[in-house]
Amino acid sequence: MRVTASGLVVAGLLAAVTACTAAGPPKADAPAAAPTAAERPAPASPAASPGTGTGTPALTPEQAQAALIGESDLGVPWTAAEGTATWHDGLLKAATGQPGCQRLLEALYTDELLGAPAGPQAVTALDDGDDAAQLRYQVDASRSADVDRTLAWLRTLPSICGQFTAQTTAAGTEAVRVTDAGLRDFGDARQGLRITLTAQPSAADDPTTLTLDVAVVRVGDDAIVLTAGALGTLPDDTTGQALDTGVQRLAQVREQGRAQA
Repeated sequence: MRVTASGLVVAGLLAAVTACTAAGPPKADAPAAAPTAAERPAPASPAASPGTGTGTPALTPEQAQAALIGESDLGVPWTAAEGTATWHDGLLKAATGQPGCQRLLEALYTDELLGAPAGPQAVTALDDGDDAAQLRYQVDASRSADVDRTLAWLRTLPSICGQFTAQTTAAGTEAVRVTDAGLRDFGDARQGLRITLTAQPSAADDPTTLTLDVAVVRVGDDAIVLTAGALGTLPDDTTGQALDTGVQRLAQVREQGRAQA
């Protein structure tokens, strides 16, 4: 019942703009070209497997699934998500004339901050109906060098994309602000961003603001990718709580794998 209420709240906030764009392109048709090959991490060699760089066996699909967090880890009011949040298309499907910032928008919209997975991947999503919030949590078997390149790119964004404007497909022009999220020392390396996207389709409409936390954490050769968004303000320390639990769980899964080997 709580998730249904959340969907009605979000739909109500964006109804004024989506009514004018009912004939718009489907989600698969992003408003701008995909990032060039030079902008994405180098593709993995088919002959190589993630994890070989440190001598650690690659994460298996079962281990990736076991390393996910769930609704019980975050507590009430988080529940399993029943679909993508309405604000995902309404505010993340956008284009800007700044190439570096466009790459960020496309990565957020497609949920591909790390690019194509180099190995097994597991994903879950949770809804907070009280705050019109949704959290997406992903565990990837990856390579430390690939993850570190993504982390280095994320660290540049508060400087090169601190403030810019973008044109959405449903909510008109939005103002985007990107700041460092100041993550605690999770895992072996990490970077987080706090992104706010504020759209005001017309002078008669109230502004709609999406607050989005983005985090990538490397744990050995594995990676955790988290995005948590809400219309307005995110619940306190949602990102920190999810990462703290997730990093410990991934370490436990790895330790169990070594014990069983």
